Amino acid sequence: MNKKTVGIVGVGNVGSTLAFTLATKNICSTLLLKDVRENFVQAMALDISQATNASKSKTVTKACLKDEEFKNCDVIVITAGIARRPGMSRDDLLLTNAKIMTSVITQIITNNPNAIIIVVSNPLDAMVYTALKASNWSRNKIIGMAGILDSARMAHFIFEKLGYGQGQIEASVMGGHGDDMVPLADFSTVAGVRLSEVLSKEDIDDIVYKTKNGGAQIVKLLETGSAYYAPAYSTTLMIEAILEDKKEIYPCAVMLDGEYGYEDIVSGVPVMLGANGVEKIIELNLKNEQKEQFSKSIASVKELIDILKEKL
Repeated sequence: MNKKTVGIVGVGNVGSTLAFTLATKNICSTLLLKDVRENFVQAMALDISQATNASKSKTVTKACLKDEEFKNCDVIVITAGIARRPGMSRDDLLLTNAKIMTSVITQIITNNPNAIIIVVSNPLDAMVYTALKASNWSRNKIIGMAGILDSARMAHFIFEKLGYGQGQIEASVMGGHGDDMVPLADFSTVAGVRLSEVLSKEDIDDIVYKTKNGGAQIVKLLETGSAYYAPAYSTTLMIEAILEDKKEIYPCAVMLDGEYGYEDIVSGVPVMLGANGVEKIIELNLKNEQKEQFSKSIASVKELIDILKEKL
């Protein structure tokens, strides 16, 4: 186990599932939980602490009721914000969650100067941008969790279509975490075999459509919430890569500074994750059609950022 501290701001469904996973898997030595609901966060800390004793994990979980108690974190995950409801687009969340994000960042950066921050709050790309501007930190230290989740959803729909290959599917998605994300069928494989060799164009188009609407489908079925198991586990992979300096390549939301021809915009692209957060941005050789789709995704995020600049 790493002698590291992970902090989680917001212990709703995603935050509490993430905390449970980190604590019972013995991934860090200390886990700090912070939430505006004081009784609730204390209850989560107690419940998870008891689970770690059942699993013989050495992770110590604490509820932080004061800002000064939430300190010296190596990684901080922010899930705080209102959740998306049926009929609500990610855009609807924008202004409220941007204000929450700015408040959270202001509260945590002083006591956690060396932390790598992972943003999970939606609209994801705009929230990463908000966190970067509020903190004035370098882009390698504030990253958005989206690409791993979207790729996992794509992998599920590939398996659903094929009926085989579970555990051997590598799916790839880039772009913003929203309706204009770019599932990359050309970069997705089943046991190393390209999708086009095992599926028809119609099947691949259906997978792409389902991937783009994977989160909305769960929201519609739940009626009173959104997905949390897959987002939490996807975040766990990012945390492990950072704490263990794995140099893993994952699709994550990051501020672009000339990569793919864009700058001052956040979007999901393949990055190398290690002890310093984003240690390298990988530029894929995209086809013209994929470049056009990525450009459309970038434009959607820019619309949100322009709204933030105008109204906040």
